[in-house]
Amino acid sequence: MHIIYTNHVRFSMKERNIEKVWVEEAIQSPDLIEKEFEKYYARKKLNGKIIEVVYEKKTYIKHI
Repeated sequence: MHIIYTNHVRFSMKERNIEKVWVEEAIQSPDLIEKEFEKYYARKKLNGKIIEVVYEKKTYIKHI
């Protein structure tokens, strides 16, 4: 899976101490996934917290 992280996401991940492996896990095996227009919202409970990953799916995944 090829994921492109925007600058905004990199900053947010660093600020919230979110690791890339958690983002990948949420996308690959979410507890809940919703689609709204062209965006996907994947939620996953990890380390006692729920993370939400918002992304677009094309030939790659753009985490926005």
